[in-house]
Formats: sequence, structure tokens, C-alpha cells
Amino acid sequence: MSESRHRREPGTLPRPLATLLALTLAGGTGVAVWLLPATAEPQQTAAPRKTMPATPSPTPTQQARMAGPKTFLTFVDTARHPGFDLAADARRSGVEWYSLGHLVAGGDGCQPRWSGGLAPGGNQVANRIGRLRAGGADAGLAFGGPDGRELAAACTRPDALLAAYRRMTGAFDPSYVDFEIHDSTDTATVRRRALAIKELQKDSPLRVGFTLPLQPTGLSDADAAMLRATREAGAGIATVDLLATLEPRTAPAGRLHRVADAVKAAQRQIARALDLGDSDAWHRIGLTSVLASSSDLNEVEAGKLAGFSDKHALAWLSLRGAQPPPAVAQLLWRAG
Repeated sequence: MSESRHRREPGTLPRPLATLLALTLAGGTGVAVWLLPATAEPQQTAAPRKTMPATPSPTPTQQARMAGPKTFLTFVDTARHPGFDLAADARRSGVEWYSLGHLVAGGDGCQPRWSGGLAPGGNQVANRIGRLRAGGADAGLAFGGPDGRELAAACTRPDALLAAYRRMTGAFDPSYVDFEIHDSTDTATVRRRALAIKELQKDSPLRVGFTLPLQPTGLSDADAAMLRATREAGAGIATVDLLATLEPRTAPAGRLHRVADAVKAAQRQIARALDLGDSDAWHRIGLTSVLASSSDLNEVEAGKLAGFSDKHALAWLSLRGAQPPPAVAQLLWRAG
């Protein structure tokens, strides 16, 4: 074995990256509405019973949004690619889920900004989500990332942090959001973020995922502890997207085997951190291959990645970094 198919996350890595919420690379959740009959007051003349209208069944698009990212997740760095046309790309590729990033801290630390300092409403890519959804696809939001401070780290006032998250989820109505974490060692930040996520999920059935770097031995101890602490604080985690940087072609043979071993180690850590069974843990994993060169992944290797994803029923595959040849990308788009 081994960036991007994320009422709404998976990004992002790969609205395609949340299944994993209870998201798998192909997982999802349903919403049940229970209608309880009211108890009538004793009367000499019984009032006619009113018939409750039937709850309409979700449309296919609504069902897909509730299910979250699956199969393939396309991550879009919106600050670096402001002209990216979501709807056109979805029609061309068949990708159904996108993750739009990165949202970081600006101003006093509690003001969300797109990477590069762009104001929330000034992102032309994100402002086209409506056209994407009209075509049956969807997109989620990605917080954090490598460029800028994460909101939870910069904004130390819990109410202001929650307000910042609500501003973005209210503006773009994502069913899936992702947090790309590069430092899990600050326990105060971990707890602030977790409690804010818990409150967000009280507002609506929001699927939440984390994007974490994959080490040769799986997740770092700090990242595994962060997942556990987030769950224990009452936040629901649907998916964990693993950023797997592929070794260059000059590396010793067995590059994909080493990635597979690292993913298997991470799966065991995720199962323990989220208190999951073996198969449930697999279903919540997304795998994002990070390429330094377009030649770092060929068709044979893409087929092996797709096979690994199918075998373990991963939530999704995704790509970041250099773009591989179209034939390679198509194999991953169609996985699952």
C-alpha cells in the first residue's frame, strides 16, 4: 500500500476526505425524527385527533451531505488557487466532495481569516459553494494548516473562539469541518477546541474530522492523546485524515509497504483513542498522499492505493502537493 473527494465535513483530505464522525472513507450518519403523540386532557367531548404530516424523506443530495465525505476528497488551497472552479472540476472529474482551506487566526487572534489574511467573505472559491451543491456535490471547511496560527491556539477566550467557528459554519453551512493540526502538545488549546466543537455539534449534526501527519510508526503520541482528550471532552470525531508524505522514487524499494504499515499502526491508535472496534476505526480513516513530484506516484502504485482503500473500507483517498498524471488521478477518483 500507501491530496484531495470533504448538513452538512472531507479536507481533503480529500461537499466530497468527513466521513470519519462516524465517517469512514465511505461512512455516514442518518437522522431520525421521533414524533410523540400528545396526551389529551380529559374532556366530555373528545377533540378530533389531528393527523401529523409525514416527514419528507431526505433527497439524495441531503442524504449525501449527512453521510459526509467518501471515496475521494479534493483539498483546495483557496488562497493559492483563487480561480479554482469547484462546479467545473466536479463535472470534469466526478469528484463529489471538496475541503476548502485553510481558515486561520487573524486580527486579535479570534478573527477567522483564510490563509494569506483574506477576510471570510472575500474568498471567491468558497463563495461558489452554492453552484457546487446545485450540481449534487459538496464542500467542507478546513481550519488550521501550516500557514498561520490555528484559531484555538490564538484565541484563548472560549466564547470568542466558539463565535469564530459559528461565524464560518453559519456563513457556509458545511456538514463537515476539518481541523488540520500541526501541534497537539498544548493541552489548553486541545481542550478549548474540543469544548467549542462540542457546542457546535449541539447546534447541528456537524461531522468533524482531524487531519494529522502520518509518522513511520503511526501517529505521534501527542496526536493520539489529543484525539482521546477531544473525545473525552464530549466532541464527536467522524474521521481522521492521515497525511502520508510519499518517499521519492530514489528511496529503497517498498515505499508503499512502509506507508501501509504506518497506516495500520495509526489505525490501532485511533481505535484506542476513539474507543472503537477494529472495523469502525478503519472506516473513519482518510488517507492523503502528499507528492513532492508528479512522478512520485504511477498507475500501478495508484491501483495499489485504491486496493488498500477498498480492502479496509477507508473513508476516502486524497492527494496533495504535486499533481500526478491524469490517468493516475483518475484511478484514485474512482476508488471505492
